Amino acid sequence: MMRLRELAHARTGDKGDISSIAVIAYDPGDFAFLAEHVTSAAVAAHFGATVRGPVERYELPGLGALNFVLHGALGGGVTRSLALDAHGKSLSSCLLEMELPDPQAPPAAP
Repeated sequence: MMRLRELAHARTGDKGDISSIAVIAYDPGDFAFLAEHVTSAAVAAHFGATVRGPVERYELPGLGALNFVLHGALGGGVTRSLALDAHGKSLSSCLLEMELPDPQAPPAAP
């Protein structure tokens, strides 16, 4: 296994109770691998109860990036939340800790 941070970096933004996280491949050649493994469902599972709404994914292949929109991720938003990071900036760091299969590892035996 490997961590997402080994293949990509992330940027985040927020508006109200929505966090947007862009995952950008360091190497454009890794985009297809990221698109296959970093799905909306995988991101939602990674965050668990932290994200209370749907997770949408938008692909930006020309940039080698995936943009995730996490609804209900900020405890009501900056002005309503008691969270230490009400802006959700740490969510990008958390996402980069997501485990992925190692693309260099040999396939598992049947």
